Amino acid sequence: MASRLLLQILPLLMFVWSSVDAATSVVTTSAGQVRGLELDVLGRKVNAYLGIPFAKPPVGDLRFRAPEPVESWTGVYEATQFPNSCVLAPDEAFPGFHGAEMWNPNTPISEDCLYLNVWQPTPAPTGATVLVWIYGGGFFSGTSSLDVYDGRYLARMEDVVVVSMNYRLGALGFLYSGSEAAPGNVGLLDQHLALLWVQQNVHAFGGDPAKVTIFGESAGAASVNFHMISPMSRNLFQRAIMQSASALAPWAVRPSEQARKRTKALAIDIGCSAEEEDMDALVACLRDVPAQTILDHEWNVVDLTGAHFLADIPFPPIKDGSFLTEDPAEVYEKGTFKDIDILVGFVKNEGNFWLVYGVPGFSKDTDSIIDRETFVGDIGFCHPWLNDITVEATAFEYTDWLHMDQDTMYRDALDSVFGDYFFVCPTTAVGKGHINHGRTAYVYEFAQVASNLAWPHWMGAMHGYEIEFIFGLPIDPKWNYTAEEGELARRMMRYWTNFARTGNPNKRSPDDTTDDIWRPYTEEGREYIILDTDGTRMLSGPKSKQCAFWERYMPSLQKETDHLLRQAKRQKISQCPEMECQRSFESGQRTFENLWSLKEGKVHIARVAKWGEG
Repeated sequence: MASRLLLQILPLLMFVWSSVDAATSVVTTSAGQVRGLELDVLGRKVNAYLGIPFAKPPVGDLRFRAPEPVESWTGVYEATQFPNSCVLAPDEAFPGFHGAEMWNPNTPISEDCLYLNVWQPTPAPTGATVLVWIYGGGFFSGTSSLDVYDGRYLARMEDVVVVSMNYRLGALGFLYSGSEAAPGNVGLLDQHLALLWVQQNVHAFGGDPAKVTIFGESAGAASVNFHMISPMSRNLFQRAIMQSASALAPWAVRPSEQARKRTKALAIDIGCSAEEEDMDALVACLRDVPAQTILDHEWNVVDLTGAHFLADIPFPPIKDGSFLTEDPAEVYEKGTFKDIDILVGFVKNEGNFWLVYGVPGFSKDTDSIIDRETFVGDIGFCHPWLNDITVEATAFEYTDWLHMDQDTMYRDALDSVFGDYFFVCPTTAVGKGHINHGRTAYVYEFAQVASNLAWPHWMGAMHGYEIEFIFGLPIDPKWNYTAEEGELARRMMRYWTNFARTGNPNKRSPDDTTDDIWRPYTEEGREYIILDTDGTRMLSGPKSKQCAFWERYMPSLQKETDHLLRQAKRQKISQCPEMECQRSFESGQRTFENLWSLKEGKVHIARVAKWGEG
């Protein structure tokens, strides 16, 4: 880090600043002075302070441990280039393809990665609203330096201070031993320390520490939700925006005992003593091996035949007893989350991005037309915890019976099967949780398929592709969007920053008399806005029937049919009389009746009566 106290002459090869960029004035932080770059952004200056350290490098004995605040420095720290990315494995599924490469790190990978970035509008504001971005990537990938996370346009257009930070990923960020040697969730603790830094320092950049909104997408959105739940973080911000995920997502948090088993499995796989029962000794062994070795082995701990195949993260967050003291589902049941207004939403095609990474019948190079047999098989492939009965029930629920003649029907249905369960329903559940406890929630669906999308058009409005609109890339001609997309980006930037200012996406200030185009989500109407270039419109739902299927009906059906299948296997039933096999399952307001026939221990749906509104 000390070398960066000198003026850095050579920028990173993958991120070259314009020759007209000049140095900013010096800003004094709690750890020392920093100087950034003055950027020309669409005819106006924006100050960018890139790569400010907020923690000691988590190397050596600090690997796997909670972060420690950065030590003070003397002189002026040159915050003029994006920092190292935290250790991660780049996506190599589609080499050279921009749609995948745009999410890969564009700065060197290193354990020395705990830095943050600040964008400040000019002239320097006083008491400006602050937006703090937390990137996604499944807690195993991502970095703050990606083009789509560049805060210059938000600062330029909306006069807000924008902050983003790096945090540790994978085993280096979430390894758990049950002791201080590897307490787990240190990636979330990195975020927490960055939020503390914002409280202590953002005033020096013209921001108001009492006007902080945290926002994130996918794992970043789950992180936002974790900070709302955590007793350590909940006082460090005032509002929250969650895009395409929440802490209620099935992949977002796992039992601590599973994390301990995976820690041991990783250590043994790397070559630490298989006889060693002392977890601290195993962690000490892991602390001595190269970071790349850990990266090369961490995915080996995933049981590929276990639950949530495509969304199984080797080292996710856990309920650790300190940062996360309760399970997120319990928190939302009791209403003990941070009592604030929220803005949440999802994209129209949450699932398609994942399906082309190995689901049978899907490819970015074809139209991915599948038949019913493939559709049913893919449901089991994506959700291996389902049994034969619940796979068929899912296929029945998601079949578009009015459009059976459309060859794209099953392809589009699988997009929804995957996207609803892993992303849409956990996101809307948080919205419902907040309004049920007397708070306000605004809900959106992003439906715009960008004109310059690198992926095939059939993949639609994909997971993660609203981000470039929120950060304002379409307003800059160099990114080659249409004028209509530029206007959509301006509208979304206003919505996000208005919400950060006032808690209402329609109002820039409390006395703003603008009509409320985007109405809040209510229990009765379940209103949500569609965000695309076709004009503003509010709809009701969203995905109410599908989410009731996953949240209310499926758990009871899975439990009952798992029991039925176990019983059939034990008794080696060769055939079961029809009436004895009939089962009725009721959940909430819906009834789903099935007549089962059993043969050789396997259960098949013989008749599906109907879904009914009760």
